[in-house]
Amino acid sequence: MNAKLITWLSVTSLATQALISGPLVVVQPPVVIVNPAVPAPVIPPVNVTVGVPDDYVWDGTEYVGLVGDQYYYLGPDHVWLTLDAHRLARFHDWERVHADWRLHAIRNEQYRRDAHGREVPFRDLHAGPNSHPAPVYDHGRDANDHHDH
Repeated sequence: MNAKLITWLSVTSLATQALISGPLVVVQPPVVIVNPAVPAPVIPPVNVTVGVPDDYVWDGTEYVGLVGDQYYYLGPDHVWLTLDAHRLARFHDWERVHADWRLHAIRNEQYRRDAHGREVPFRDLHAGPNSHPAPVYDHGRDANDHHDH
């Protein structure tokens, strides 16, 4: 081989080697975060069923009434609140012994305020599938009578 060619190849490979073994600079393009306009989640309206029974009974512990298939008790500030599982179980135990409680129910003329503080009118007791026959009221008692009958 020709000496010039050998010299040229040597210099070229040394230069290539120097370029490769030298400091390496990596250029990264900037990261672009695309944040598409995300619409706010649609939250369905909360429908709170609030009941005021047209009649109620004293179960030995508290006043309990029924609206449709939901039981309520007369809570603080004379507001009707939904029976929790413990209260409902206790009432059903009482109800087994007093199956005719609707016949002795007290007409609710005094405690007509719902949990939102609104006065609730009487329902038409013969208007629909959730209605029950008009109870025979025990007219000798009032809401302050706490005797278990």
